[in-house]
Amino acid sequence: METKIAVFKGKRTRRVIHNNEWWFSVVDICGILTDSADAGAYWRKLKQRLNEEGSEVVTFCHGLKLLAPDGKMRKTDCADTEGILRIIQSIPSPKGEPLKRWLAKVGYERVKEVENPELAMERMRAIYEQKGYPKEWIDKRVRGIAVRQDLTKEWDGRGAQSDIDYAILTNDIMEGTFGLKAEDYKKLKRLKRENLRDHMNDIELILTMLGEATTTKITRDRDTKEFHGLRKDAKDGGAVAGRTRKDIELQSGTPVISAGNFLEMGKKKQLKRLKRN
Repeated sequence: METKIAVFKGKRTRRVIHNNEWWFSVVDICGILTDSADAGAYWRKLKQRLNEEGSEVVTFCHGLKLLAPDGKMRKTDCADTEGILRIIQSIPSPKGEPLKRWLAKVGYERVKEVENPELAMERMRAIYEQKGYPKEWIDKRVRGIAVRQDLTKEWDGRGAQSDIDYAILTNDIMEGTFGLKAEDYKKLKRLKRENLRDHMNDIELILTMLGEATTTKITRDRDTKEFHGLRKDAKDGGAVAGRTRKDIELQSGTPVISAGNFLEMGKKKQLKRLKRN
């Protein structure tokens, strides 16, 4: 379990990684937004009110060990990002108003995207551009998302019933394509919670698409109906992409798999700009 202290409007907020997600101290958030002398008491009253209103957010709060002011690790009510945002909505505070307005704006945008899915695609492109990704890479990433969605639609109803099933099938394709499970691939690129595909280079993205598109075609052509068969399809689809990767490596004389990730590449670019200036 990894623990850290985040900064929220200049004040320290304790947080911890739990179930591979950041969980935040609810008491710290209450203290920051209300300037209460006793944030713990404020949270206890708020928790009671939320329960009376029938809100489930309190149910999803977990007592996780965080570093207390006395230097000891003590259990503290924590919530994930979704829970914290819900709790903030229930705190009357001028400090929380900008965030509440932002949540309302985001909610409105999502409603519009349901009506017009193209808006969601435009938003995604804009986010990648803001992060510094080149247009050519973004085009491939967007296409890869469409290929992935096509594949998961085939898996849905053909024997894949849980997130674990989807993870197993994805790993079968990844291993066939790159000789690595997704988790091992992330370790190679020194990633933690980041999305692996967001740190692939052009060739890695193309081969991932090839493995998944081939798997989709195989599954449709075979009309596979059960999970065991889907695993064979995934392994066969991955093997096609894997043979392509090996051929590329043979012809180019260099490995396709890269240990580089976008975070580090971005830092290197920033350093070069600073040196030039």
